[in-house]
Amino acid sequence: MTGLEQLLGELVAIDSINPDLVPGAAGEAGLAGHVAAWLERAGLDVRIEEAAPGRPSVVAIARGTGGGRTLMLNGHLDTVGVAGMAEPFRPRVEDGRLYGRGAYDMKGGLAACMTAAAEALERRLRGDVILTAVADEEYAGRGTMGIATRYHADGAVIAESTDLELVLAHKGFVWLEIETAGVAAHGSRPELGLDAIVKMGRVLVELERLGAELRAHPTHRRLGSGSVHASLIEGGQELSSYPGRCLLSLERRTVPGETPEAVEAELREIVERVGRSDPSFKAVVRRGLDRTPLETPEDADIVGTMERSATKVLSLPPAVTGVPYWTDAATLWAAGVPTVLFGPSGAGAHAVSEWVDLDSVRNCAEIYLACALEFCG
Repeated sequence: MTGLEQLLGELVAIDSINPDLVPGAAGEAGLAGHVAAWLERAGLDVRIEEAAPGRPSVVAIARGTGGGRTLMLNGHLDTVGVAGMAEPFRPRVEDGRLYGRGAYDMKGGLAACMTAAAEALERRLRGDVILTAVADEEYAGRGTMGIATRYHADGAVIAESTDLELVLAHKGFVWLEIETAGVAAHGSRPELGLDAIVKMGRVLVELERLGAELRAHPTHRRLGSGSVHASLIEGGQELSSYPGRCLLSLERRTVPGETPEAVEAELREIVERVGRSDPSFKAVVRRGLDRTPLETPEDADIVGTMERSATKVLSLPPAVTGVPYWTDAATLWAAGVPTVLFGPSGAGAHAVSEWVDLDSVRNCAEIYLACALEFCG
């Protein structure tokens, strides 16, 4: 077993389920302590930054000799839950794959970052390499949001698993609610009641139409189109009553150029259109959490450096692409740090069977180091 493989196994063996996803879950503290101790032994300048009380991120700096650019390597500590998994925290190696919760999403990439940062310190580069192992990426991204206010870099690589592809763009999202108002009444008195759930049906039809319209007119060459789906719906109080309210929670995935304000306006226009055709229809729209999409320019220095580094290690240039999910890269870009995604191969993110390809993890460690050697000088 190589040192990198052993390190990855140690990371997977530590429960770091995000408690915002699974109430009462362990959170990142145990894993953060292990990561910090490993990096301290490697000689890096290590500190703990709390995204929220009890939700630590680790910042470790391989100090340069001076005069070079700063590179940030970023990976998240938290994972999703383990429902349905038999032994989620027992790392198992089979046919070159390491299985376990978080192996692919994204402790494989994190282990590669840790190894590369430790080696970068040994090489005495001119610039700093900052490793940020962050909390809360799987829910609200508070770890990187906090880091971005206190640390700056000239370029960043997020080690999210990308199957060794160089990702320059990803989607954002907006969470919204629509609440329809009815009139609660006994089920035997239709003349008194107004069914809020039935009224929501008109909204659902319009949402389906909006989704089809978005998909029919893609606007981004790497990401295609935005999308919308109804995520949760609730209403009513018992079988024998007309429901006085119905609440729909939905998600609108966005591509570069689409704003939260424009998305909210789409929904308000739907509500107004339904209301014009049905005077008894009453509804409100509320906008909740939103995160912006990412689009890193192809001429950014970090893009060229990663392309050359990957080509050197893999003996062929990486595919340059976009991904449909959201990551912390958008937070760093908004803070003025040109950012790309590049990480190992595998499968099973958020699934019952999760694994990462060990050869690709080793390749990533070499590529991150090669990037640091060129970028930081």
